[in-house]
Amino acid sequence: MNLPNKLTIFRIILVPIMVIIPFLGLNQTLFGISISYLIIDLIFMIASYTDHLDGKLARKNNQVTTFGKFADPLADKILVLAAMLILVEDGNLPAWIPIIVIFREFVVSGYRLVAVEKGGEVIAASIWGKIKTATQMFAIILMFININNTNTFGAFVYGNLSGIELIINILATILMTISVIATIFSGWDYIKDGKKLLKD
Repeated sequence: MNLPNKLTIFRIILVPIMVIIPFLGLNQTLFGISISYLIIDLIFMIASYTDHLDGKLARKNNQVTTFGKFADPLADKILVLAAMLILVEDGNLPAWIPIIVIFREFVVSGYRLVAVEKGGEVIAASIWGKIKTATQMFAIILMFININNTNTFGAFVYGNLSGIELIINILATILMTISVIATIFSGWDYIKDGKKLLKD
């Protein structure tokens, strides 16, 4: 197994580790941020970097494989949704955001199944897909920087925030909102460009 695929598997392994952290009872804080969230954020950042690295290495060294094409996007979806659901469970992210993400992934996965059956036609990732990925990653990283438990989605609108807490919350909320918009538009690209596959 080549290095890019090993990095993909490593990213998948990091997900259950990340999910277990909240159950370890790490109630201490550092700079007003829970130790649990700091560890989760660190794991998420490492996993996100491997996402960039494995694709880069696979293309550079001509090591693109069928396993990589399957496992790499799957690992990304598992990672992002696991992080979002942790935030939802703690009341820092509204559930409708991961619901939209899940809906989009079902639509895209369904299209890809039909595309393979029809002869392997695949729609290239649009600019919306790239925006979605980048903003999701950065938004989640910022959401876990939850100083004094004030970094709830949209808290800058109704909360009494100031200083660094306010700046982080504004950035996290804006990036997460952009990611949702990009998620919707990238899903629509698949529906629009792939509708000819569904005519029969």
